[in-house]
Amino acid sequence: MVAQSPTEPTWLTIIRLLRWDKPAGRLILMIPALWAVVLAAKGSPPLPLVGIIILGTLATSGLGCVVNDLWDRDIDPQVERTKNRPIAARALSVKVGIGIAIISLICAAILAFYLNTLSFWLCVAAVPVIVGYPLAKRVFPVPQLVLSIAWGFAVLISWSAVSNSLEPATWVLWGATIFWTLGFDTVYAIADREDDLRIGINSSAIFFGKYVGEAVGIFFAATIGSLIYLGTILPLNILYWISLAIAIVGWGIQYIRLSQPDIPTFTYGQIFGQNVWLGFILLTGMIIGWL
Repeated sequence: MVAQSPTEPTWLTIIRLLRWDKPAGRLILMIPALWAVVLAAKGSPPLPLVGIIILGTLATSGLGCVVNDLWDRDIDPQVERTKNRPIAARALSVKVGIGIAIISLICAAILAFYLNTLSFWLCVAAVPVIVGYPLAKRVFPVPQLVLSIAWGFAVLISWSAVSNSLEPATWVLWGATIFWTLGFDTVYAIADREDDLRIGINSSAIFFGKYVGEAVGIFFAATIGSLIYLGTILPLNILYWISLAIAIVGWGIQYIRLSQPDIPTFTYGQIFGQNVWLGFILLTGMIIGWL
């Protein structure tokens, strides 16, 4: 099945290739970057820097999506969730995909030049992880960890863009982001588990098997522990702790849902989307927690 209808303009197909028609995935990368810039700037980050970070996350997440689809152009047609992606469905050619990836990389590089030297080189270091992540599922049993490390660069880049250094609190937030990403992306991978097993590619949902729900619970618990520790080493007020309490309740409910038998497939996408909202609730707490 070809995803592009006869009347769909090419620009709209490119939007779908970049996944800009699905904001949840773009926002969930943006959130850790905004966490970092807000905390490093003690609740009042420079607005031009916030703009650069937002545009940078859009460019890099778009790059990641295109590179992923190029690597997986022969795998995606075999997976129900991904078979209609533009390159998989042959709605766009490989050459066009490579061209869009190069443009995305150039845009990200231009934005990186506005950052300080440390942040710039962290951006450079992130590129191999972003480009190599799609290959991890072929050789590494928990490819979601590679994605989590890519997500973690958003924290390091954004924090250092404010302070020109990496502080102990930076690494605590980095750890929280790693565990959070492992949690929600493992949930996302459960929906593809049967197709992935049939094709022979790896995912954390396959690796943890019948204990995948418990693994997600552990990842969310580690996220909570990291955020609690973060709140103790930074002078954040009660409003941060309220936002964290809301997030804890949200993650607890998600774990309970994952513990139910015969979970409908759409539940996994819902939980992924809920994590966007939980991330923004925490972001709000981090902003007003400095007031």
